[in-house]
Amino acid sequence: MSPSKIFLLTVLLTAMFSLTAADFNSDVNVAWGNGRGKILNNGQLLTLSLDKSSGSGFQSKTEYLFGKIDMQIKLVPGNSAGTVTTFYLKSEGSTWDEIDFEFLGNMSGDPYTLHTNVYTQGKGDKEQQFYLWFDPTANFHTYSILWNPQRIILTVDDTPIREFKNSESIGVLFPKSKPMRMYASLWNADDWATRGGLVKTDWSKAPFMASYRNIKIDGCVHINGRSSCSTTKPSSSWYTQQMDATSQARLRWVQKNYMIYNYCTDHKRFPQGIPRECATSA
Repeated sequence: MSPSKIFLLTVLLTAMFSLTAADFNSDVNVAWGNGRGKILNNGQLLTLSLDKSSGSGFQSKTEYLFGKIDMQIKLVPGNSAGTVTTFYLKSEGSTWDEIDFEFLGNMSGDPYTLHTNVYTQGKGDKEQQFYLWFDPTANFHTYSILWNPQRIILTVDDTPIREFKNSESIGVLFPKSKPMRMYASLWNADDWATRGGLVKTDWSKAPFMASYRNIKIDGCVHINGRSSCSTTKPSSSWYTQQMDATSQARLRWVQKNYMIYNYCTDHKRFPQGIPRECATSA
């Protein structure tokens, strides 16, 4: 069999697998943590733990150039101040692309802060932060990253919280050329995570634990410099998905009631004027 046919067969098999698999054993590698990341229940559950010595993390075995990834997460309960639980996409290299969900812990009784950001060619500074409308430690909730050539949509339990559009037409960078891997981690960031670092991690509460389940990856598999979608566009709706009127109304509801920081309205940070893409998302 020729190398090109072997490549095509590999891509097709991997792409098919990424659509159907929900098994951490098959989809991810526990990348670090020296045993603190554990795959349980025949691959249906993955737990990450953090103690004073180390946190832990895992990553997808495959890279993707566009896709939709769903993950159910139950965050660290109780006093989680100083801890950060993450779920994100990131490319390799010093000028990387990245799409972030970061959950910043807090003292017992105070809400988590959901921190989001988008990096292109190593440049971020596009932070939006939210409180959630439920207790993310009591049950699993679904967090999703949709990334297609025209937009990035972040959703929580199918409710959109953020849309970042491709605004290259007005000179704004958009991540569209570098394949990204899915990552997740639990780590200590008490120098900045909670109240700007004023509240430190209470190690008497360690080990801290976050749980992940029901991973679902539907994406354009990227192998040996080639994408499975380079010749045949995926039939899945995510590749061309836009925000319909209902989704836009739900997005406005979240941003009106639960957004606590938006770089687009931080005029002190951008005294020369807000970033260009902010006008298009207003």
